Amino acid sequence: MPGEGPAPVWPARDTRIAGVHTRVRETGGTPAVAYVHGLGGSALDWTDLGALLAPDLPGAALDLPGFGGSAPLRRYSLAALADHVTAWLAALGPVHLVGNSLGGAVTVLVAARRPDLVRTLTLISPAMPFLRPWQSDLGRLAPFAWLPGTARVLALTMARLGPDGLTRQSIESCTTDPASVPPDRLAAFRDEAERWLASPWHADAYVRTFRALLATFLRPGAGSPWSYAARIAVPTLVVWGRDDRLVPSRLGPRLAGTVPDCRLLVLDGVGHVAQVERPATVAGAIRALVDEHRAA
Repeated sequence: MPGEGPAPVWPARDTRIAGVHTRVRETGGTPAVAYVHGLGGSALDWTDLGALLAPDLPGAALDLPGFGGSAPLRRYSLAALADHVTAWLAALGPVHLVGNSLGGAVTVLVAARRPDLVRTLTLISPAMPFLRPWQSDLGRLAPFAWLPGTARVLALTMARLGPDGLTRQSIESCTTDPASVPPDRLAAFRDEAERWLASPWHADAYVRTFRALLATFLRPGAGSPWSYAARIAVPTLVVWGRDDRLVPSRLGPRLAGTVPDCRLLVLDGVGHVAQVERPATVAGAIRALVDEHRAA
């Protein structure tokens, strides 16, 4: 946060959600906001945004199965991930739900299927299916996802990069200005990467989750996240970085036109993780959405 330094990492606790060991981080207080991270991320991705909202909107963020400190699922699909998040929210009660990238696609399903658990929805560069995916950094990796031995090759590659290289690669692909990420936050990401790389399932969980996401690109019609987006009945905010290299910002207007009650915020000079690059701006937009919901 400008002038104050990075927010401290939220305390973590381990719990079981739908029978799966899951790590959850909370700002303190009864959670009013629930956060769902993207592919390869963790609850740490929400540290600064959640700290800005926490004074009157306490937050909770989970590590999706197979990431951070959470155990993997037996079977991966977008629907299975949505079921996991839904089970978590059922214990929290209705919340303002926020998702980024993969977490954005997951929360689209959650909000469409269980509007009783969602007060408002904020989607930050959600990984919605799009045409010509090979023109994005995300799509160029797709042909390798189903090759035999992909998880083993990925594990070797990650081991060679180590936590420092993995963190650097992630920051460079997700942000427009890696130098804007404070050293303390980078150190926290690096430590999380080291813990995740030590888990026996990290590469397999990544590959299977990536395949589950890519499968949505091949599923038009009723099973597509786009069909779920059209059924969302809660007030929604879509935030996109204009310089997103993973999921193109051109999807923002389309998504805003698909969700019945939606607002769109496109940020110049921002990449795939607006909550990391511009937490104050995103926090202000979420507050405006929550205030509008309360007034209504």
